[in-house]
Amino acid sequence: MPKTQSKTTYVCNECGATTPRWEGRCSRCGTWNSLSSAVQHKQRFGASSTILSRPPVELSSVPISTESRLPLTSPEFARVLGGGLVPGSLVLLGGEPGIGKSTLLLQTAADLSAPDSCALYVSGEESEHQVKMRASRLGIHGANLFVHAANDLNAALQSMDRMSPSLVIIDSIQTVFFSEVGSSPGSPTQVREATWRLLEWSKSSGVPVMISGHVTKEGAIAGPRMLEHIVDVVLYLEGDAYSPYRLLRGEKNRFGSTNETGIFEMTEKGLVDVPDPSRALLSERRPGEVGSIIVPVMEGTRPILVEVQALTSMTPFNLPRRTANGIDLNRLLLITAVLSKRMGARLSNQDVLVNVIGGLRIREPSADLAVALAILSSLKNKPVRDGLVAVGEVGLGGEVRSARHLSRRLQEAAHLGLDTGIIPVTTPKDFVSPANMALIRISNLSEAVKAALEPSPQKL
Repeated sequence: MPKTQSKTTYVCNECGATTPRWEGRCSRCGTWNSLSSAVQHKQRFGASSTILSRPPVELSSVPISTESRLPLTSPEFARVLGGGLVPGSLVLLGGEPGIGKSTLLLQTAADLSAPDSCALYVSGEESEHQVKMRASRLGIHGANLFVHAANDLNAALQSMDRMSPSLVIIDSIQTVFFSEVGSSPGSPTQVREATWRLLEWSKSSGVPVMISGHVTKEGAIAGPRMLEHIVDVVLYLEGDAYSPYRLLRGEKNRFGSTNETGIFEMTEKGLVDVPDPSRALLSERRPGEVGSIIVPVMEGTRPILVEVQALTSMTPFNLPRRTANGIDLNRLLLITAVLSKRMGARLSNQDVLVNVIGGLRIREPSADLAVALAILSSLKNKPVRDGLVAVGEVGLGGEVRSARHLSRRLQEAAHLGLDTGIIPVTTPKDFVSPANMALIRISNLSEAVKAALEPSPQKL
């Protein structure tokens, strides 16, 4: 049996930094009054430990693993994971409360419940009856899917050893605890210790473990930052609570790329894959609407067409508002400043509101041109030409810069019947556009406005 030693340390609730004594301000992240006491346990492992018993080996003699991934019935989830679940991996799924984390995990557990294997769902937040009610709403029968409502992780580990399941779900990591660790559930010490134990169990047993985690108001997973470094895969489930669409992003993946994004729709039967997200997001768009424009954005390696709406409104106050929903507020402030300085747009007495339809969030600067055109369309009360998309980053001088993966973006736009694309003039001359799409090359915002808001711009 390993011998255990314990000592009291102080852990920052924001970044997870530890210090032997209490301090008013964390020396790592600078947050005031964020240190809390925790009893830290150290174990002296004997010679039988699997961590210390492995001798060093030459890298050239290590065989490449050819173990296949566990298949999933959801192509969108499999896309983000890199093709499926890797045996022995530890996957962390984060997201805001009510976004659909438990729904996605329960559906995944049902997918891997087969007659010759079983899945174990450990719930620290709900009872067996509550999980059963949610499964009934999702149409999950529950054969070979076992539910263990427990907060003590020692009891859960005993069930995991006894059952040898094909998949283990821990929902959530902030609600389970070890009784020998002298701190409350959800504390940085408990979260870190529980994650280490689950990682050791998954690696030794070869069974994938998926854990859910709450996020803070800043959008990061609650608990010590080291939690994301321990696990193999970090996924974030995002979306507007009032929108049916959810985005699954990969922030870390030791077994694949993090450039993939899965798109789901929340229905009465749970999260359903959206095979054609562009068509779904534009299904309710009305052509000829003032302040509305379509922009192709890249979600990983996939282009998606989204609608950006802008509204300018006269304000009687000296300080006009700038409201951004779906884009970065600082990016909106930059665009409005450029429009005022370089284009002479009178926005000092106008409230400017920008919204991305569908609850999506645009993270790349290539949507700057579309946002600027939507704002000017509302200010001038002129609609953007039908069948037009605009791609480009706006610089402080009013110039429009090129965007990556332009060919994929325009191919997706042409697939949905759009026939005109406004692109930066810096795009290579040998760029091949879709056969049924005309391109308008522009160098600055003034040329873009003439091409987008005039009745019949010249197509080059």
